[in-house]
Amino acid sequence: MDLSQVMAILENMEDEEKAARLLKELNDATSELGKLIMNKNSDLGHDEWKKQCDEAKNKVDRIISSIESL
Repeated sequence: MDLSQVMAILENMEDEEKAARLLKELNDATSELGKLIMNKNSDLGHDEWKKQCDEAKNKVDRIISSIESL
């Protein structure tokens, strides 16, 4: 599912508070992943960086899956 489909699901939800909460969760998770991918923290070793990227990606995937299931 691409981002436009996820956004369509959120835009068409009747519960606007829940849609806003899910959008914020998705935004926060993708922001975290983006910062890691751009390697903004030069103190991280490669293994720890990879671990954190994987965890952040999994969080994004979980949020998207929960939106898709609505």
